[in-house]
Amino acid sequence: MKLKTLKIIGVILAFIFAFPIHFLYDKAPSFLTSIIFPVNESIWEHMKIIFGSILFSGAIQKIIIKIKHLPYKNICISNVVSALSSIFIFLLIYLPIYYSLGEYLPLTIFLMLITFIISQIITLFIIKLKDLYLENFAIFLVIIIYLIFGLLTYYPPSNNLFLDPISLNYGIN
Repeated sequence: MKLKTLKIIGVILAFIFAFPIHFLYDKAPSFLTSIIFPVNESIWEHMKIIFGSILFSGAIQKIIIKIKHLPYKNICISNVVSALSSIFIFLLIYLPIYYSLGEYLPLTIFLMLITFIISQIITLFIIKLKDLYLENFAIFLVIIIYLIFGLLTYYPPSNNLFLDPISLNYGIN
């Protein structure tokens, strides 16, 4: 399987994963799901969707690589870097539109798809690097990022990025 094909699968999987991720906390509320999945409709909580979708997609890609014995390296670290950078990419694209036009769901979904495409392009560059030996660091980084997500879910700053526009509350209700 060509790397380009694997990355197209990555975009499709990330896009598909985004929809159930959006609702998983509502279906199974717990401390663990509150850290991994969005607990409200704030912009910040929706960054968990982007981050998680790319990570879950990357996990499936890693499984495909293992099963098919493909020669690709740096898969874990490339997906973690991609997932983290996608938060910034999405916010950079989305926030100016949101603050000038407001929420328009089809446009938001389209921007999320564009973000997933960019994220998989980022992974291409990292995968093509010489073996970085950072796979264990990638796991550590994911844990740190989810700790930050959890902290900001339970102790969000009073900032529009963290405000749930429906309940007008911050963080977990």
